Amino acid sequence: MPLGLSLDLALQNPDYVPEYREDVGLGGGEGDGSVTSGTLDWLNVSWEPQDETANEPEEKYVGFGNFSYVLGDPKFHKALGNTAIYVFCTIAIALPLAFFLAHFLRQVPGRIRPVLSFLLLLPGLCLSGVLATLFQLFFHGREGALNQWLVTPMGLEPINWLLDPSFVLPALVLQAVWRWTGFIVLFFLCGMEAIPKSFYEAAKVEGAGAWRVMRSITFPAVRHVVVFAAVFLVIDGFASFSGAYNLLGGSGGILDSGLLLVTYLYQVAFPGGSGQFDFPAAAAMSLMVVPLTALVLFLVLFGRNRLSKA
Repeated sequence: MPLGLSLDLALQNPDYVPEYREDVGLGGGEGDGSVTSGTLDWLNVSWEPQDETANEPEEKYVGFGNFSYVLGDPKFHKALGNTAIYVFCTIAIALPLAFFLAHFLRQVPGRIRPVLSFLLLLPGLCLSGVLATLFQLFFHGREGALNQWLVTPMGLEPINWLLDPSFVLPALVLQAVWRWTGFIVLFFLCGMEAIPKSFYEAAKVEGAGAWRVMRSITFPAVRHVVVFAAVFLVIDGFASFSGAYNLLGGSGGILDSGLLLVTYLYQVAFPGGSGQFDFPAAAAMSLMVVPLTALVLFLVLFGRNRLSKA
């Protein structure tokens, strides 16, 4: 039902005013012009002089006009490109990192492993407000923790992560990697614990080294976890909003260098992007992303089939 209503909204004219709104004046029950009583529809009140000749009602539906508008919007292309880079980089960093951290946890003594596992899960359990505060401190100008602990000790110039267009998107990627790597470690750890110990015992008898065991036993046994985690990160990346909003305030950053898809949807649907409540265009934009996300997920699953046959 929400998907059907979204499609209906995407086909509507953004300038269309329903009859129940036309009947609402600036005041009393029958539009007597009083501003002291009645209900005022602030969304559709115009304070400009009205053109008496332009009284023709707007058509409710415009067909695929909103989709054409979105396709020609360069800012939508920018948001889509940023989101694709954001998703790709998050997957490329988080999956290998989580795999090796899970493999490391398996070598840790049993009493310490639960503590380290909990610490890795902790970032994903943070509330959005806590996450915003942490990363504002982490990326904040010259005094930010990342500059003080890593960039400056390496002899490099401090980076203004949130005001330099070259580093806004990397900052968002780092935030996503920090937040979700621990969860993916848990996925990998569960998959690795399910591998029969007899496989490792046979490899030890054969004299296989650690790298050979990882490449021939561990990784093939958790390939299904790789696919699951990749799908999780793709869906989360295309739906990501809170992280970017907490850091950039819904603006997309300098030169829209950190503008993600859902952030731009928010700007279009509410004042700040297009300057109007353009819900039909926002709905059209959302629906256009559905086949794109489905294509990306298809490629992930297709890659899984190729890995299974390899």
